[in-house]
Amino acid sequence: MDAIVDDWEGQLRKRLNTVAPRPLGLATGRTMELFYAALVGRLQQWSGSDLERLRSGWLSFNLDEYVGLSSTHANSFACYMKQRLADPLGLLPEQLHLPDGAAAQPDLEARRYSQELQMAGGIGVQLLGLGANGHIGFNEPPCGADAPCRCVQLCAATREQNAAAFGGVSDQVPARAITLGIAEILAAQELHLIVTGATKTEILQRVFANGCDPSLPASWLLRHPRVRLWVDDAALGLR
Repeated sequence: MDAIVDDWEGQLRKRLNTVAPRPLGLATGRTMELFYAALVGRLQQWSGSDLERLRSGWLSFNLDEYVGLSSTHANSFACYMKQRLADPLGLLPEQLHLPDGAAAQPDLEARRYSQELQMAGGIGVQLLGLGANGHIGFNEPPCGADAPCRCVQLCAATREQNAAAFGGVSDQVPARAITLGIAEILAAQELHLIVTGATKTEILQRVFANGCDPSLPASWLLRHPRVRLWVDDAALGLR
């Protein structure tokens, strides 16, 4: 985790001297908890003036949000980001953008969120995790490269993977989510995929084994000219 934190700290320092940088693309999940904890610890060591400049210029868009959960719900991704990034760094709520999971019309909210991102210039550097079935964001398989931001039905495996936050009961995980599509992800200037743990070894190998495949949404990353892959020894099958 130190290597990617080093890289992102460097990315954020560059933003201090960049005119109108494109928004950051952020993700959630158990792997990201470790990343945000380490990154926040690093940023809190910055000088007061540099940290204030970072705060004042911060703008980020998250990949996704559960449908049916308000931003104050304990298991919403909005609450996740507030607890792990916004509050520790003193960021304002309006600086961290997420889809509105409580919107009355999720399909319209997905289109609104996509338009909001485009008006902000699109993603600069996008952080990604890898789902056990090969999804990125909540782009469940099968999924084409041109899939836009939309409301999606979550498959049983994904709900099981996320059950820990809901008392270990997969049926308590919302059945739908709003997610940025593969189209918005591939439009980012740079992509960073973090894969950790022995449970991801097989899917990681499959994603990069046979080229782009709609049954493995993460394989569309092979089309992008600037992808950084951050993998620990366990995910590589070395321990």
